Amino acid sequence: MPGNPAIAMMARFHGRLSGQALRAIEVAFGVDAKAGLLSQYLSYFRNEFTGHFGTSLTFFPTSVSHVVFTALPWTLGLVGITTIIAFVVGTLIGMIGAWRRGGMFDSIMPPLFVILSAFPYFWIAMVAILFFGVKLGWLPLGSGYTDGATITLSWSFIGDVLDHAILPGMTIVITAIGGWILTMRNNMVTTLAEDYVRMARAKGLSPARIMLNYAGRNAILPNLTGFGMSLGFVVSGAILVEYVFSYPGIGYMMLQAVLNEDYPLMQTLFVFITVAVLLAILIVDGVSLLLDPRARRIS
Repeated sequence: MPGNPAIAMMARFHGRLSGQALRAIEVAFGVDAKAGLLSQYLSYFRNEFTGHFGTSLTFFPTSVSHVVFTALPWTLGLVGITTIIAFVVGTLIGMIGAWRRGGMFDSIMPPLFVILSAFPYFWIAMVAILFFGVKLGWLPLGSGYTDGATITLSWSFIGDVLDHAILPGMTIVITAIGGWILTMRNNMVTTLAEDYVRMARAKGLSPARIMLNYAGRNAILPNLTGFGMSLGFVVSGAILVEYVFSYPGIGYMMLQAVLNEDYPLMQTLFVFITVAVLLAILIVDGVSLLLDPRARRIS
């Protein structure tokens, strides 16, 4: 990447840094050109495996690990829960829409949410702020909690956090649910044409059992892989939503890191995202083995 985090740090002090101070900052941030690229690369790997992620430029002189673990609970609580809600609700709507294909429910719900999912995150977020925050005054405009509030485990603080999470959470659910509805509906329509579903109907099984145990259980398998990747990317946060609402999560932090050329923080966030996606896919593969007997026979 172009630029130099040490020079960006120097700009904060309006250039009032000596050459020795600039050199010390370059060494501290691991961008010392005299050390050589290979040496920097090996040093980076050594630090990653030993848990020394460096010092954040954006939040100098706080360590990167402290910065990340401070923001991570906010993102997991907001983006994680809303991702699960969007998947569960979208899957159910897609399943019911395919089961009642051509009916009023199928004609209204899937197209409505698919159209809403086409709108950008930030546009839905700004409309929600304007309507529910500015016009009606029902909900806070942004941030994770009220300014000046003390972070505690009291019910009052938890309620304050939930109030601030409603608008960004609603934005994420509205814009994410349409994709799950569309894919689940298409998978369900294909599965309903299978011979084992026709056999279940011929045996006189209840519609609910056929929809859930026979058709739904098999139609959801392709969606699980996408859901696993979505859970993995929860760690990266919803950058635009967190930025619009000034939510103190990983997404907002990542944007600040890019703007400030904070290489140690960016590298650590990318590592966390990669590991989270791989672990989520591994877990989903295990769940797929439990739901699909055919996969167990192949393995």
